[in-house]
Amino acid sequence: MNQLSSHIIEKIKPIKCLICDVDGVLTNGILYMADDGSELKAFHVHDGMGLKFLMKSGIHVAVITTSQTALIDHRMKQLGIQHYYKGQVSKLEAYKDLKEKLQLQDHEFAYIGDDWPDWEVMEKVGLKITVADATTKIQQLADWKTEKKGGLGAVREVCEAFMAVHNTENLALIRYLHPDKVV
Repeated sequence: MNQLSSHIIEKIKPIKCLICDVDGVLTNGILYMADDGSELKAFHVHDGMGLKFLMKSGIHVAVITTSQTALIDHRMKQLGIQHYYKGQVSKLEAYKDLKEKLQLQDHEFAYIGDDWPDWEVMEKVGLKITVADATTKIQQLADWKTEKKGGLGAVREVCEAFMAVHNTENLALIRYLHPDKVV
């Protein structure tokens, strides 16, 4: 991971919730279609573990996606994502609902996206993040562009940076390895 600028570090400090897009962020954006119309997507295990560790560190994780597939439902359940919004053509309503549920302010949210459907929410949040292979306009909007591409470790890169800034890496690991231990 590159050295983060002091500007980005300051933007990470108040973050209490990371919101992720799915296609192009948690996946590489490539859709594999079978003759029967079913889809396959690839999720990187490092991204998933990063989200699990981030949640164990005390940061909320939410997913807002335009997609509506059982495949993504299953992955969100595997990861333990409690704040999951699917089929959101306009993601702003989901964001407003999440804000109300968590009782957080805009500056306490970070959003990682890659394409136009992410624009409205990215404009609102305190930290706008995009993956290395995002569309040009989204890259221009972002405060921070990851070194890694979507679906290939970009989300893990963000999670590790958040835990480093919040100094919660050890806490996350202890809570992950020993879930019954009170820390």
